[in-house]
Amino acid sequence: MRNICIYLEFLSEAHKEQIRRTAAETGFTPHFFPLEQFEEARACLQSCEVLYAHSADLLRAAPASLQWYCCSFAGVDLYCTDPTLFANPRCLLTNSNGYGITISEHIIMALLMLMRRMPAYLEGFQTHQWAPPLPIRSICGSAFTILGTGNIGANAAQRLRGMGAARITGLSRSGRPQADFDQVLPISRLEEILPQTQFLIMALPGTPDTLHLLNRSRMALLPPTACVINVGRGSAIEQEALVEALNAGRLAGAALDVMDPEPLPPDHPLWSAKNILLTPHVSGNMTLGRTCDVNVEMFCQDLRNYAAGRPLEHLVDRARGY
Repeated sequence: MRNICIYLEFLSEAHKEQIRRTAAETGFTPHFFPLEQFEEARACLQSCEVLYAHSADLLRAAPASLQWYCCSFAGVDLYCTDPTLFANPRCLLTNSNGYGITISEHIIMALLMLMRRMPAYLEGFQTHQWAPPLPIRSICGSAFTILGTGNIGANAAQRLRGMGAARITGLSRSGRPQADFDQVLPISRLEEILPQTQFLIMALPGTPDTLHLLNRSRMALLPPTACVINVGRGSAIEQEALVEALNAGRLAGAALDVMDPEPLPPDHPLWSAKNILLTPHVSGNMTLGRTCDVNVEMFCQDLRNYAAGRPLEHLVDRARGY
């Protein structure tokens, strides 16, 4: 038998039935385990060809006969930097980046909260003070720069376009044009674009190339009216410099859903920076039902590809890190 070990917490009965149907069509047998059944999953995995999970510990226990690991999370930094996780060095790695809808809606929420001065109003609420109306800004007519033009960046661009954004510039490794953006430039032109940026949205993977991409010197190129939103990886921002820029008024605001480290220590200076919104890495995850549906569909789609000997649509290049 060709077995699949599935070790996930978010699957509904409908999702399991969808996987069973696809597995039956392709000659596989799925075995489902909740997270509290790690030992049972590990025992089953020894005779499995495919693993669908988000567990480095379970992957580390896999035999060399494992041929494909489908990570149900988008972030695969660890799997690209630690080759010892794979007993089979040729094991295929895919990820399920089905977060475009939920994370792009989080971006819009954060943008509107910054534009409409929610940090200042929240401060007033905490001290029981009725604040006067403050000047606000709008998505309509504003210019946006999005670092990362994949699923998340493209979904954010679509929603900004629908709300009247004046200009949306994307930056990616290749700089290939995409329909959702007014222009897409190679990331090498970042320093040229930052002085023209009103709102900088960061949706980047965690790789050596993105480490502190927004560092102190590049942050200084942003106009003081600019806001930064990060939903990719906390390591992409030099956080000490961000705190200093916010507290000195050299940036108008920031919204971070990702930080370095996570969880953020209680005494970290980010907590008390001016005009900042912090959320505990909740923009994605599996908290939206639609995300779970897309995740399972992507796995089933690639299971058909795998069984037919076709290239996997969501294959990760471990050398690049995404």
